[in-house]
Formats: sequence, structure tokens, C-alpha cells
Amino acid sequence: MKRFAKAVIPHIILTVFSLAILMPLIWLLRVSLTDRLTAYKIPPEVGTLGLMNYYEIFERYAFVSWFLNSLLIALLATAISLPLATAMAYAFARFNTGGSLLRLGVLASQMLPPIIIVLPLFGVFLFAGMLQSHAALVVAHITIALPFLTWLLVSFFEGDVTRLEEAARVDGATRWQAFRLIAVPVAAPGILAAGLLGFILSWNEFLFALVLSGPSSQTLPVGLASLETHAGVEIAPLAAATVVSLLPVFALLPFLRKHLIKGLSLGALK
Repeated sequence: MKRFAKAVIPHIILTVFSLAILMPLIWLLRVSLTDRLTAYKIPPEVGTLGLMNYYEIFERYAFVSWFLNSLLIALLATAISLPLATAMAYAFARFNTGGSLLRLGVLASQMLPPIIIVLPLFGVFLFAGMLQSHAALVVAHITIALPFLTWLLVSFFEGDVTRLEEAARVDGATRWQAFRLIAVPVAAPGILAAGLLGFILSWNEFLFALVLSGPSSQTLPVGLASLETHAGVEIAPLAAATVVSLLPVFALLPFLRKHLIKGLSLGALK
């Protein structure tokens, strides 16, 4: 019995926690496939399932534009932030650039309420004529992603990779070659994990997009918020739009799962 309990109880606990995590997604999927009346009923009813809400978000709303704007801005912000964060993290780990004070400043920037950052950015972009443009949102997302990614990546350039770089330097490699051929490949799982987290951070960002975007640059979070009307929340189309908005992350996870787990565990071990 003890052996049976040791084998079964962990699986029961994991199943319960997994259901707690998956339940909101299952509920969301159910609501997205039901009609408007059934979606509001408590206790919940399954009703007639269909794809009418998915058709509606493409026909009645500018969902394609929201989706493409979010995808473009998140990809550009991540593509620019990740190399810069990698270089900054390497400088912190290898040369202690700026000392502990600069590191603390980078971390402290993540503790600022976003409203404190977005108001000065609004004035700058208004003066530069960039307000309501894609470029403004990309720059704004870089300001929140760069400190986060830098702090996340510092640990990947510390520890054993330092000895590998020293061995390469002894063999005649330059500092740039040691960074490019040794440090970056060794830290690649962590860099990929950080890139995915940076993409998600930009994809889900709401406040900056709400204040800085316009009709042509509106992103998914702002677009989904517009489904709340004077007549109430369009809960069924909103659920369908939310399900579709999850697809990019679910599409990336199978390709990056191994590197994501390895990268996050490597950072934890360090």
C-alpha cells in the first residue's frame, strides 16, 4: 500500500494542479464555441457548439489588423531587445560594467509603474511626430523588455562559460571571438528562453498600446478591450478572439520547448 500510495499520490496532486491551470483555458474554449445567450448562463451549459464567434471576429471587427500589428511589434521589439540585452548582460557578467549601482538601476526600472514611463514617452513621440505609429510602440516595448531580458540573461554568462572563454583566449581567440564562438553558443538555450519571454511580454502589453497606438497601429490587447460596449461585454466573440491570440505562443512552444526548459533550468541552477 505504501508503494502504491507513493506512486499514485504524486500523480493525483499533479493532475489536480494541472486541471487548475487548464480550467480557465477549457472554460475559454467552451465559451468561444457557444452562442451569446449560453455563454452568459450560470451554471454553465454547453449548448450548441459552433464556429460562429470565430467568423464574427473576422467579419465584424478589425481582428486581422490587430493580430498583425501585435505580431509585427512583438517581433521587432524582441529582435532589437534581445541582442542589446545579450551584450549588456555579457558586459555586466564579465566586466561588471557600471558596478552594482547600474545593475540595481536596471532592476529598479522594472519596478516603476508603467504609467510613469508612458507619459514622458507620449510627449517625446508627440514632439517627434511618431505618435500612433508602429515605430513608437516598438520603441516603447523595448524600454520595458530590455531591462527585463538583461537581468534575466546575466546568470547565463557567469560560471563555467568563463573558463571556456579563458581557454579560448589562451588558444589565441580575441575577446569578440570568445564572445561570439563560445559565450553565445553556450548561453543559446537561455537566450532563446529569454527571447520567448520577451515576445510574450510585448505581445500582452496593454497600457503603452492603449496610450500610444492609433487606429492603424492598434494591437490585440487594445482591440480586445474594445469588445466591451455600452450594451455589455461581447463575451463569446471576446473568448474566440482570445483563443486565436494564444496561437502564436502555442505555435512557438513545440519548437522551443527543449531550449526553453533547458534555458530556464540553467538559469535556476546558476
